[in-house]
Amino acid sequence: MNPSSADLGAELPLQGPFRPKIPPISGLVLLTDRRQVAGGRALVEVVAAAVAGGVRWVVLREMDLPRAERLALAAELRPILIEAGGILAAAGPDPLLDNAIGPAGTTVCAIGSRPPVVLHLSAGGPYPPPDADLIGRSCHDEAELRQLSTEDYVTLSPVYPTRTKPGYGPPLLPGGLADLIRLSPVPAIALGGIETPAQVRACVEAGAAGVAVLGAIMRAPDPQHTAAALTTAFHEATTVGRSPNASTKGET
Repeated sequence: MNPSSADLGAELPLQGPFRPKIPPISGLVLLTDRRQVAGGRALVEVVAAAVAGGVRWVVLREMDLPRAERLALAAELRPILIEAGGILAAAGPDPLLDNAIGPAGTTVCAIGSRPPVVLHLSAGGPYPPPDADLIGRSCHDEAELRQLSTEDYVTLSPVYPTRTKPGYGPPLLPGGLADLIRLSPVPAIALGGIETPAQVRACVEAGAAGVAVLGAIMRAPDPQHTAAALTTAFHEATTVGRSPNASTKGET
């Protein structure tokens, strides 16, 4: 069941002249987990370092926090992404936009310009997705891909064994990833246990439109350096070219 507008804050317009234009998701995508941050740093500090290293898509998770705390985190992170030309997505159906700031420091309201509403939903729902400017969905197998309707992209996981969810199914590995990408009606982001440039390249060669990481950056002694190395690997791999078997469904 979709959350009510009372649960998600003020309702924002998703159509009309103020609707933001969002580029297709690609490149290195960072998923947050403050519990894995190394060295006692704040989550916002790690995300800012990752953005300085080239990350332009961040998915704010932290689903265990009270809504007010997630909202405050989103309010801190969103300007960092906007300044770099990036996008902050919210995990779950809540866009976390109550305190969003529009152009020239104005508070976003229902009739003015606003940041994009980008949601990343779990395989468990809600179905169909709520209205948003861009919607992603976590998928793990063919059955979950068949449930897609209006989603714009998927994450496919776990590609490699992962310390974040060590018991979450057998890893797809690049071959299994490529198989699911061929079945996906929308661009796919590889996720799960991706920590090295070689793994990034393998995912791109399998046909991934982007590569999502969590622990590789959250746990890194130098998040900016790690983000830069993985971003460089992604761009080098896309320059070389994708696998001829990679799916282009959903791309324009």
